[in-house]
Amino acid sequence: MNLENRLIESIATAIQELYGQQVTADKIQLQKTRKEFEGDFTLVVFPFLSLSRKKPEDTAAEIGDYLTKNQPLIASYNVIKGFLNVNIDSNYWIELLQKIEATEKWGITPVTENSPLVMVEYSSPNTNKPLHLGHIRNNLLGYALSNIIEANGNRVVKTNIVNDRGIHICKSMLAWQKWGGGETPESSGKKGDHLIGDYYVAFDKHYKAEISEAMEKGMSKEEAEAASPLMSEAREMLVKWEQGDEEVRNLWKTMNGWVYEGFDETYRTLGVNFDKIYYESDTYLVGKETVLEGLEKGIFYRREDGSVWADLTAEGLDEKLLLRSDGTSVYMTQDIGTAQLRFRDYPIDKMVYVVGNEQNYHFQVLSLLLDKLGFSWGKGLVHFSYGMVELPEGKMKSREGTVVDADDLMQEMFDTARETSVELGGKLNDLTPEEAESTIRTIGLGALKYFMLKVDARKNMLFNPKESIDFNGNTGPFIQYTYARTRSIERKAAESGINIAEAAAPSAISAKERSIIRMLYDFSAVVRQAGTDYSPSGIANYAYELAKEYNQFYHDYSILREEDATLKAFRILLTRNVGKVIKIAMNLLGIDVPERM
Repeated sequence: MNLENRLIESIATAIQELYGQQVTADKIQLQKTRKEFEGDFTLVVFPFLSLSRKKPEDTAAEIGDYLTKNQPLIASYNVIKGFLNVNIDSNYWIELLQKIEATEKWGITPVTENSPLVMVEYSSPNTNKPLHLGHIRNNLLGYALSNIIEANGNRVVKTNIVNDRGIHICKSMLAWQKWGGGETPESSGKKGDHLIGDYYVAFDKHYKAEISEAMEKGMSKEEAEAASPLMSEAREMLVKWEQGDEEVRNLWKTMNGWVYEGFDETYRTLGVNFDKIYYESDTYLVGKETVLEGLEKGIFYRREDGSVWADLTAEGLDEKLLLRSDGTSVYMTQDIGTAQLRFRDYPIDKMVYVVGNEQNYHFQVLSLLLDKLGFSWGKGLVHFSYGMVELPEGKMKSREGTVVDADDLMQEMFDTARETSVELGGKLNDLTPEEAESTIRTIGLGALKYFMLKVDARKNMLFNPKESIDFNGNTGPFIQYTYARTRSIERKAAESGINIAEAAAPSAISAKERSIIRMLYDFSAVVRQAGTDYSPSGIANYAYELAKEYNQFYHDYSILREEDATLKAFRILLTRNVGKVIKIAMNLLGIDVPERM
């Protein structure tokens, strides 16, 4: 039984003994004591006044007297109007710290072979351009969410669906054919995804030039677009691809191969990975087959023009196109095909899609369609919907080449981390050049990831690289620096021969020390809540609050210079476990913490 439940049980007993009335747990309002008051927990006594028939202060005092006499956990109490604040005995907090010390992965629920299987889809890039700022938020959210779901005792499969077919891919291929001159990643010195992205931009520039030229000759914009030779060639190339034309398919495989190598490098730098990658070129035909099976079963219907639709009006939605009149698939069909393949590959209990909030309706429809098709997890699928991310300069456009590439942004973060460490008086001067460079990359990525993840995922956000790397305030580097501080204290303690494992318990501890142990104890509940809410920001903000609380303690109390040997050992133990929990929390977010800073 956890601490809160033990207290609630004791309070119920007190009310039974004092007033002869039974109360249920839901009537007992127990809260954390606010920081401006003394105490660990606060009981709201107003609901019991009808039982006591006394003033709020007197009722609170009676309950407080009973608890201090009959519940060894409670050392003392104070009354503020109708609120009873109780202090938990120091011995309990000391024992709790020892329990946390003995639990290597505090707050983490172990996974067993019988644990539910949750599949999380994230990233979903197109093979006509490099990953950009929006992909960074998607990948970081998906990876952190996977870790949090696993930390709550689930088996997790991290998956990616690569959009590797369609007109947008053909645009890059056609542009490379026309203006590439045989250029390759090796000959150009560019990452493959960047190289292909350049040709996607080149296509758009030539296409716009065609439109402008046609409009100057008197065509309307619509007429010019319809008559565009370049777009016509791209469409012809797509038809050839769908017909299996060997030359087009070979070019497609070569150029996609360049992109995949580029993506893999970006994923490695960003520190995310996948257990299984699916490709749209493999799933769209499966989706078509599944829809046709649904048509035969009467789940869907065919219109006079030959197109296939789902009627969702009974569910309060509209009718949804699944196959065009020419038999080609739409995005919904492809998602159904991907789901079919995944269901064959894994015994999925729950499916989580990490996709931007502009697709809310799409996933509402997909959930209903999968349920109608017999996927057990269809109705309960989770669309982890998140807001867009922008830079201070504004929105980005892929076709116009104004997108901020993920690689460029990460490099900027490394450069900013390096500059900031110099500005702060050379924090990394004591490290070897290799250690310093590794730490700079850890700080830069930590700043980027934390800034992205501390914000409620549902909200749009503005990412400011310089602001994110501040060593003070609610930032990744501040938390990383706190962890490095705990490790420094541990190393110095070890060098001094202090053995915290054999240390005796102090007779009393301060309110600040109790507060920190309470925060460490709360981490389990924070992880559970983050799993329930699908909320990486809950973990991020917990890590910040713990780091902030510890730093206040560090500045107000002696640790290594404490004269009382027992108290010194206790504070080193406390420090060690603050570091441990910070590391666990940050690792759940996919953020590394450096041993030295």
